[in-house]
Amino acid sequence: MSEADATATAAPEVAIEFDTDGLVPVIAQEHHSGEVLMLAYANAEAITHTIETGLAHYYSRSREELWQKGNTSGNVQHVAEVRIDCDGDTLLYHVSQEGGACHTGHETCFYRSVEAIPGEDSIGDGDEGNEADASSPEALTVATEVVGDRVFDPAVYDE
Repeated sequence: MSEADATATAAPEVAIEFDTDGLVPVIAQEHHSGEVLMLAYANAEAITHTIETGLAHYYSRSREELWQKGNTSGNVQHVAEVRIDCDGDTLLYHVSQEGGACHTGHETCFYRSVEAIPGEDSIGDGDEGNEADASSPEALTVATEVVGDRVFDPAVYDE
């Protein structure tokens, strides 16, 4: 461990930069394998409950309430460590996951792959205009549907 890492680890207090809604993104990562399991949001209360109980707590933006991961499904996350990024605006929960982390039943929320980035083939190859603009609505259809499901369908968050 470098001296900088040792100093950062020993720091008694860390300032968390919450967004205007009082939330901070939290990445849940399997403690032993390093696999990224999910992304959620937490407010100060969720973080406090996480630290006090050792179980992952988050804030549901759609339901506007605190929730403990796995409270209804049993797929709890035992938190081994809470880390913060260099900017203080993202947390990382190192967890031991019981069952699947994803509300769909998958082990991780990141079980799908993006096969091609729209417009990537046309960048700098002189063939511009043949691919859809990466920021066009057509190119973003899949992403919009996924975000729409997570934001507008509260049943998605039911465990």
